[in-house]
Amino acid sequence: MLTSNPPPISFRKAALSPMMTTLTLPASLKLTHKAFLDLVAVNPDLQLERTSDGELVIMPPTGGETGERNDEISFQLRAWNKQANLGKTFNAATGFSLPNGSDRSPDASWVSRERWEALTPQERKTFPPLCPDFVVELRSPTDNLKKLQAKMQEYIEQGAQLGWLIDPKTKQVEIYHPGQDKEILYAPATLSGEAVLPGFILDLQPIFAGSMPDIA
Repeated sequence: MLTSNPPPISFRKAALSPMMTTLTLPASLKLTHKAFLDLVAVNPDLQLERTSDGELVIMPPTGGETGERNDEISFQLRAWNKQANLGKTFNAATGFSLPNGSDRSPDASWVSRERWEALTPQERKTFPPLCPDFVVELRSPTDNLKKLQAKMQEYIEQGAQLGWLIDPKTKQVEIYHPGQDKEILYAPATLSGEAVLPGFILDLQPIFAGSMPDIA
């Protein structure tokens, strides 16, 4: 069993892989939330997630184009929130402990002020124990679409009120709402934050700029 203060664990080879890697641990090494936080603490250079089944997910660094697009989404979301002042925005470096026990890091997210202020100071310092009201996942060239779709569905089931899965390569956007089938848009110019993010409009032009679909 992993102790509360495990020795440093190196996942250097896995981290260098261009594909997201999921490690299934044996029952004797069940990765609890506490053990996961310890693992993150001693591997600060890795972007890690944990599924509700205790599987460890290792995500490689993004390429330049994906990183720039992530930054653009976070910039637009934060700019709106500074004006609206309705909650808190977060980038891909922030982890959340979802109600089902998983630890996830959306590419961009937003939590309402009411829910954020209900957290204790300690809960705000670590992985906040909630699912954001709004989440965005931006598909990179190496991301598995089905895994991202499952992740989006997980967010909705765990409390997200609105989710966007954006694929720059195909210029397709999947929109997720609680209790509804996902909506698919092809090459939209903008996306509306609807009632969840009143007045927020994401300009997709800089997100889709330069994207070229594969030619069959």
